[in-house]
Amino acid sequence: MADGSGEAGNRTGAAGQRKRPGELWTAFRRSPFLPATVLVLIVAAAAGLFAGSYTYAMANPTPHRVPVAVTGVPASRVERAAFIQGMEKALGAELELHHYADYGAARNAVDEQQVFAILRERPGAPALDVSGASGATVAQLLAQAAPEVGRATGVPVAVRDINPLQPGDPRGLALFYITLAAVVVGFVGSIQLSVHARALTPAERIAFTIAYALLGGFAIAAVVDWGLGALRLPFVESWLILAFTMFTSGMFFTMCNTLIGRWAMIPAWGVLVLLGNPSSGGAVSWPLLPSLLGSIGRWLPPGASVNAQHTAVYFGGHQHALPFVVLGVWAAVSCTVFWIWRHRHPGGREREVGAVAPE
Repeated sequence: MADGSGEAGNRTGAAGQRKRPGELWTAFRRSPFLPATVLVLIVAAAAGLFAGSYTYAMANPTPHRVPVAVTGVPASRVERAAFIQGMEKALGAELELHHYADYGAARNAVDEQQVFAILRERPGAPALDVSGASGATVAQLLAQAAPEVGRATGVPVAVRDINPLQPGDPRGLALFYITLAAVVVGFVGSIQLSVHARALTPAERIAFTIAYALLGGFAIAAVVDWGLGALRLPFVESWLILAFTMFTSGMFFTMCNTLIGRWAMIPAWGVLVLLGNPSSGGAVSWPLLPSLLGSIGRWLPPGASVNAQHTAVYFGGHQHALPFVVLGVWAAVSCTVFWIWRHRHPGGREREVGAVAPE
């Protein structure tokens, strides 16, 4: 009897020690398992969004509106109108016609990246000059459709590429890849500074971000140009564009880390990789992107970097200020927010000393 009563008492005591649901949640919330669980869910969602964003932008590029220069006789001519209508039907897109007085003005519009091709009159038949460097995918679509439409309408069309891509980059993807490298390594470098160099002061953190951006940009340009020979770069200009991109990406993560701490990877990855890279126009020209991505891409750091690099490599002497303004605004805002709220950043001398000080 005594033994039985003792066992019953032990069972009652054990049952009494069971935690209520509220206590279990409190214990879970204070344990390392909560952030680990949240991270598992975030990584799974990021994987799906990553695949979805790139597939949505690049898997089946479809033209919407293609700017084309027109020279020679007016577009009201029957042969020209029939050809244009046939092209629009074949492409499933509108040809946005820009009329120029002569071929020189039209060619300048190509160099300024205002149009993707030139439709010009030749004796007896039109000719279509495409610009592969303006957008390889757009040039390919135009070059494939024009002869077929010409045969169907009885108007033979001669097609030539007046600004081809470099031999080492026949698909025009190298600029996208070097920009992607600068963007990703840029914010990964900032993450590593936060992990391995926590004691840096705000000014030192900015200085070291500049340092790895300059060295990283040089390394990317040197490998692609001198090492692999894939592209002939205007070296100094391309190097500085890559460095500017890395610095902007690094400071954007630093700003996010200042504002929201350990979850800074979410906005950094979302803005720069999930949204910025597919909409940059580097892999798929902007006339072929979904309309929303085509509109916002040039205002994000990856798109601005691709635009600046693209012009530097293929349209020297026609560089635009807008890409540098975009990168500059993102970098300036990131640095300013970080500096104003620097006391919230998880690094710094005082926090490092406090973390290791004896009790």
